[in-house]
Amino acid sequence: MVSAKDGPQAGTRTDKETPPRRRQTAENPVQPVHRGITGLLLNSLGMWLTRRLVRLEGRGLENLPASAPYILAPNHETFVDGMWVASFLPRKQFHHFCSLAGSDLLTDYGLFGRIIMRVGRGVPIDRHGSPLSGLQLARAQLEAGEILMIHPEGTRSHDGRLGRIQDGAAFIAKRARVPIIPVFIDGGYEIFGRHSTWPTPRDENGRKRRLILTYGKALNPADYRTARDMTAALAAWMEKMFAAKEVPRVYSAKKQAGSP
Repeated sequence: MVSAKDGPQAGTRTDKETPPRRRQTAENPVQPVHRGITGLLLNSLGMWLTRRLVRLEGRGLENLPASAPYILAPNHETFVDGMWVASFLPRKQFHHFCSLAGSDLLTDYGLFGRIIMRVGRGVPIDRHGSPLSGLQLARAQLEAGEILMIHPEGTRSHDGRLGRIQDGAAFIAKRARVPIIPVFIDGGYEIFGRHSTWPTPRDENGRKRRLILTYGKALNPADYRTARDMTAALAAWMEKMFAAKEVPRVYSAKKQAGSP
């Protein structure tokens, strides 16, 4: 895993290497990137390394719904959050896991970006395009029976703190009538934050770092009058979890302009 500035090193682009942009139409809707055997093998390798290099723990697994569709809404600490979040899903559900992701991962982040999209079955959206288009793409995946990961902060943490929880996940949940399962990732920033060139699975004393994923109780859209009310409940849960986080954090003031 390598990065450019704050993440993976962008490879040299050529017309041959750059995947063609896919335009959504009624006849040709945008689909998740195909995981395939290669993606499964890369995911298995990534989780094998994770389990051996860090102290991984999953909590609240009883809160995962028995069947799809639903939304997973984790805080955004690393490029590999999706791999970790999906690792605790039941095997049958794992194959339905996909994630909203910036289409620039396919074009601007070299091999690493393409691996992320394949492993996480990324649904490519234009970060600078119409927000409505992205919401439509997300709703289409849920209506197809998928489990969709959406980062409600929209981007990885710049300094280790929580970002503003945006309305997109709740808006989609209300429209698609599916629950949101909030997920709190504790310790990911220390392992592979956006300013890390390489993962650092051990602390300054040589001990394995902790990585704790907590799956919260479902937020059901029928229980909230508006998407904004649902967002407020999601934000309150995230803030409560962050205030009680167990992995000590040293905050960074670094922020790089233009970083996704």
